[in-house]
Amino acid sequence: MSEPIRLSKRLIELVGCSRREAELYIEGGWVTVAGEVIDEPQFKVEDQPVVLLPGAKAEPAQAVTLLLHQLADQDSESGRLSMTPQSLSEAHAEGYRALKGHFARLTCVAELQQGASGLQIYTQDWSVQRKITSDLAKLEQEYVVEVSGDIIDHGLERLNRGFTWKGKELPKVKASWQNETRLRLVVKNPAPGLIKLLCTSVGLSMVSMRRIRLGGVAMSKLPAGQWRYLASKEKF
Repeated sequence: MSEPIRLSKRLIELVGCSRREAELYIEGGWVTVAGEVIDEPQFKVEDQPVVLLPGAKAEPAQAVTLLLHQLADQDSESGRLSMTPQSLSEAHAEGYRALKGHFARLTCVAELQQGASGLQIYTQDWSVQRKITSDLAKLEQEYVVEVSGDIIDHGLERLNRGFTWKGKELPKVKASWQNETRLRLVVKNPAPGLIKLLCTSVGLSMVSMRRIRLGGVAMSKLPAGQWRYLASKEKF
C-alpha cells in the first residue's frame, strides 16, 4: 500500500497538468476517487482509482446563489448550516452538482425577519449581492400570511389603497385571499412588524408568515428545510 498523498499531487502524476490546473479540476468537481466526486485538493488518497471526468475544464468554479425554504425557528446562520448536498431538493437537482465549495463564502441578502419562514437567499456572487442590496427598496416581496379572526368590512380594499390607522400611515399593498385563512400580501421592503400591523389594522391576527418571492425570483415548490440553486435564467 502506498503512502497517502494529496489528491492534487496524484492528479498531476496521472495527467501531467500543473498544480494550479489540478486544483481547478478538483474544485470544479471534475475528479472522482473510487467513483465519488471529491472537490478538495488536499484530500488524501492511497491506492483508490482517481479519474478526471470527460469534459473537465481547468476553470475557477462559478459563483452560486442558493435559495433555502427556511423554517420559522431558524435564523440565517442556522439556515446556512442546514444546507448540505443531502438537503438539496431532489425536484430541483437535475443538472447540478452540489460541491463543498458551494457552501463557502456565502452571504445572506434580504434576510428574513425574525420568526418568518420561506425564501432565504445566500450568494457567493457579488453582482447578485449588489443588485439586491441596491434595489431592495424597489423589489416586491410576496408573503403568504396565516391569519385568524374576521376581517373588517372593506378590509382588503383598505389594504390595497393604503390608509392611516391610529395615527400611523400604512403603505398600500397588493392584498388578496389565497384561501379562508391565508392572506397573500405583496409589499416592498417591509419594515419589521409591518405585516403584523397590517393584519391588525383590518381586524386580523397574524399566526405566521412565509415569504415566497423576492423581485422576479419565486421559491417555487421547494419543500420546507430544503434548498435549490438559482437558475441562470432567473433574475431578481
